[in-house]
Amino acid sequence: MVQVGEILGRVGEGGTSAGDPPPTAGLEQPLESEAACEPVRGPESLEVRPAREPERPITRPPTRENADVLVSPVVRRLVEDRGLDLSLISGTGRDGRITRRDVEQHLGETPATVEKISSIRRRTGNHMVLSKATSPHVLTAMEVDYEAVEVARQSHGPEWKTAEGFSLTYLPFIVRAVTKALVDFPRINASIGDGELLIHGDVNLAVAVDLDFEGLVAPVIRRIDQLSLTEVARAIPEVAERARSGKLTLDELGGGTFTITNAGSYGTMFQFPIINQPQVAILSTDGISRKPAVVVGDDGVETITVRSIGILALAWDHRAFDGAYAAAFLDRIRSLIETTDWDAEC
Repeated sequence: MVQVGEILGRVGEGGTSAGDPPPTAGLEQPLESEAACEPVRGPESLEVRPAREPERPITRPPTRENADVLVSPVVRRLVEDRGLDLSLISGTGRDGRITRRDVEQHLGETPATVEKISSIRRRTGNHMVLSKATSPHVLTAMEVDYEAVEVARQSHGPEWKTAEGFSLTYLPFIVRAVTKALVDFPRINASIGDGELLIHGDVNLAVAVDLDFEGLVAPVIRRIDQLSLTEVARAIPEVAERARSGKLTLDELGGGTFTITNAGSYGTMFQFPIINQPQVAILSTDGISRKPAVVVGDDGVETITVRSIGILALAWDHRAFDGAYAAAFLDRIRSLIETTDWDAEC
């Protein structure tokens, strides 16, 4: 990377050195493309410097003042879009040229801020690009009635918060339903190997944790399928807090078999998450809100009532299984969430 005007090299005839007198033939002519480089003749050689972006007179707005001013294409477009008179703008660029920042300041706009991409953002981005290039992603989503969970939260939530110091959220209930459903659909608790599907015996759940909008990590809670609802409700915020404080061990950042990302606290409808390689699926738990819903009673009569409704969205790798398998897995999760006696588990 070099700056505009910085010397790239010195051009002379073959076999000559910097101390040899330069050939005179041809030096009075410009280089083949003056837009490509800027020749600077000196006593010993021809210096080649990186060129500035070609500058052409502005054609719009059609004023004599603008037609005689040289600016970059970016500035030209900005000026044309805003219908500005360049003669009224002071330039702070090289040789007094008008820059984009000059135009923005003339308009009273705050200049764009340049923010360096952090290393964790680069690593996350590289991992996500690799995942999209590796797996044929498919999204399957289902609406879920969380009323049975809501009843348990209302019943046990106040006592839980007093004892534990944090709220009893929907997430541990969802995790419990997911770990039970994975028993019936083991190909989702799997990884892609070299031409083979590796089906894991334990559920090592990776939980996506936002690091105060600065990055994302997915620490792993091992053998979460063996934990009770209470133990799951404690384990998730505990590992999330250690992730945000930088206290995770390397062992906790690898070996996941299935991932959950929870954006529901922000009220999302549903999102299409990217698979955490080499896993084959990731579940997004999205916003849950009170909505009118049609409920069928035991007598078959339909009534409209208010329920806690949300969407679960599963992104999955089409190499591992097909849509029917993914849909059946989500249906099993939905059934467990809606019919489990959560009071007995709290």
